[in-house]
Amino acid sequence: MFHFTRISMISIILSLLFVFCDNTDKPDGTGDPANLSITVLSVDMETGDVTLQATADNTVRYLLYIDAETNPADSNTTGYFEYSFGPGEATYEITVRAYGESGRYIKGSKEIVIQLVPDGPVPLDSGYFSALSYAGYSMVWQDEFNGSAVEPANWTFEVGGEWYNNELQYYRSENAWVSEGTLTIEARKENFGGHNYTSARMITQNKKSFQYGRVDIRAVLPEGQGIWPALWMLGQNISSVGWPKCGEIDIMEMIGGQGRENTVHSTMHWDDGNGHASYGLSYTTTGKNFHEKYHVFSIIWDEYTIKSYVDDQLYFTIDITPAALSEFHQKHFFIFNVAVGGIWPGNPDNTTLFPQQMKVDYIRVFQKSK
Repeated sequence: MFHFTRISMISIILSLLFVFCDNTDKPDGTGDPANLSITVLSVDMETGDVTLQATADNTVRYLLYIDAETNPADSNTTGYFEYSFGPGEATYEITVRAYGESGRYIKGSKEIVIQLVPDGPVPLDSGYFSALSYAGYSMVWQDEFNGSAVEPANWTFEVGGEWYNNELQYYRSENAWVSEGTLTIEARKENFGGHNYTSARMITQNKKSFQYGRVDIRAVLPEGQGIWPALWMLGQNISSVGWPKCGEIDIMEMIGGQGRENTVHSTMHWDDGNGHASYGLSYTTTGKNFHEKYHVFSIIWDEYTIKSYVDDQLYFTIDITPAALSEFHQKHFFIFNVAVGGIWPGNPDNTTLFPQQMKVDYIRVFQKSK
């Protein structure tokens, strides 16, 4: 089997020539754009979909051109573009014009070669990428996992073998590492600490916690019966009030096996005054399963709602204005883990292959600009 993937970006041409459009009311040099930069974010290995981000100073509008076309394929004020070439081997040129208030523009081009390569580890540039910025929001925290180790200022490892839900794993820090721009959490079949499986669980408690905002997490998931990856949040006050009074925001959970690798779940948990309450929905992909390419799992959380997304597709909304949902109006911290076995997924069987890995490209947190 073959996949489409981006092999190389051959050239970048930034034209500094200003082109006059209509600037009769502007003196020369006033309102001209400058410092154009174009970043190709991804080339989807299955569909030939391309995402890119253009940025420039003093720019009021961006236009996207494909090859020698004289009419723009798209235009906007953000510089973020999505375009589908379709699958196949080819060479393309993408050109972006950045227009200033003067009516003049500068332009830049990227030439991209797409080739067929054999199957292997899921390429980091395959699948979906989220935008680098959003109107009305500012990025307040990110971990791009570009170093050589898990950053201790952000993350703490939870270690041990006594967990909820009848899970089977023993969590160890040795089962997680950072390399080649990704965080890897690996579930293994091995005897340790009286358990038959090991994995890793990382938290940002007392280091990075947030109330409201947009969260984007780009990840590729493991697969197999009994495998249970999760990207989620707990209330910072869990140590004092316990669960579920602290609140729980499950950004993404997937339970593997039995054909379930094409579905992820987002669920909220809280105490409604009578004990545990929960509400959530699922998202099923119509393309490849979640272990076959990267996806972006997001929430947008404000004082009124929490909304869950896969690749910017909204699939779940909960109204958090009722007084019984007060848990969701306080700071929460992040948890990344891959569990093995448990009440929900069931236990591994002879079809489950080990090791299994969840890889995370980045986590980014945005909050409304003040």
